[in-house]
Amino acid sequence: MSTPHPPAGSAARCPWSAGPSASSTTPLYGPELDGDRMTLLYEEMRAEHGPVAPVSMAPGIDAWLVMGHRELLRLTREEGDFSHDPRHWGLLREGRVPADSPILPMVGWRPALLFADGQQHRRMRAAVSDALARINGHELRRSVRAAAEGLIASFAGRGEADLVADYARTLPMRVISGLLGVDDRTGRELVEAVAGTVSATSGSADASRRMGAILYGLIKEKRSEPGEDITSALLKHPAELTDEEVLHNLVVMFVAGNQTTVNWIATTLRILLTDPAFRSSLAGGHLSVDDALDLVLWRFPPTQNFPARYATRDMRFGGQDVRAGDMLVLGLAAANADPEILPADGVPVVGNRSHLAFGAGPHTCPAQDPARLITRTAVDTIRHRLPDLELGVPETELEWIKSPWSKGLGALPVRFGRPQLPQGAVPPQSAGDLAPPGTAPWSASTFRPSSTVPY
Repeated sequence: MSTPHPPAGSAARCPWSAGPSASSTTPLYGPELDGDRMTLLYEEMRAEHGPVAPVSMAPGIDAWLVMGHRELLRLTREEGDFSHDPRHWGLLREGRVPADSPILPMVGWRPALLFADGQQHRRMRAAVSDALARINGHELRRSVRAAAEGLIASFAGRGEADLVADYARTLPMRVISGLLGVDDRTGRELVEAVAGTVSATSGSADASRRMGAILYGLIKEKRSEPGEDITSALLKHPAELTDEEVLHNLVVMFVAGNQTTVNWIATTLRILLTDPAFRSSLAGGHLSVDDALDLVLWRFPPTQNFPARYATRDMRFGGQDVRAGDMLVLGLAAANADPEILPADGVPVVGNRSHLAFGAGPHTCPAQDPARLITRTAVDTIRHRLPDLELGVPETELEWIKSPWSKGLGALPVRFGRPQLPQGAVPPQSAGDLAPPGTAPWSASTFRPSSTVPY
């Protein structure tokens, strides 16, 4: 590949580079983007370019996709060279990112931990981590199981369902909405706005505005009437976050937490339905549910690519000439498949959690443990309640969402026989129905600190 910039020190070099040469980039957007082909695409780029490849994330938006496991660890750990703050981004500084660019809702600067370095990041992360630490794992598990059984009861009589729309997309929304203190109707509106924001389409900017309006209304409500929820915990944390900081950290938590968990549940169920060896190993006890979840995180991470870091200086990185101001995207799925870190057969070792599905370094996802608990409970519940579950269409007919960030299923049609539901299981009508028997909906007991539950 030809060098996408003039050599370091060249008089022709602009102090803020525009990223890789457009003629050499691989687009990660558009109607041709097929989630089922993304794994092959990463390997094609790795073979041509090495661990760091030139890509375009949207029309006119070129970047580097970091696919090497070693390179991605460096990218996430060395904040001095790779900033989280998009105000370092050359294209943005040069005014070359259209206000309606479909990528801007995902990478535009916000006063949130995802876009901060150093002390500012540590201050906001402390508030978010402390709020999440108040979740009681025992109560959350009971709540998720009750919600899952209610959702299964809602479609049990049909003998068929779409496990994305009817289960994987609905369950995390109800759980996370309740944790944030959002009612069920508002939660559905929030999920729709989130889905539009991450889709990287012409409607992304409008969806992002709707998402912000919903969360701002929630913050105003919790300022005047605080409750036992994550939003209230952020508002009263000693870090003294502003309303704007709370809003944008809620955006990060909801976008990352909801969509990641949806994809993790749906992908695990897809593998159970399409991979007989995987299903047999789980059913026979050779794999635990957690082992299965980790194998999915290795092979099919819920977030394929994650924004973004910005080079603070010119450097040679992963065999490429990266310039100050270049955007670098975290290629989580590609880094997990880096042949340099996998065994000779290419299959991750069971129990190995050194994958990069949740990032690495100071910005490792703070909500991965609650997400695992929700996913584990969701998968385990449906396995036991619908033991004869089978795919309703040929595997080749499964549809994928079109997104540069996420390899998610658009639908997962299934058939099943007689469900094995507990007596009295009923479809949930609101977020409050997720509360375990004997407690008020999302009461203080749900958030009681627990040092004995490593969820």
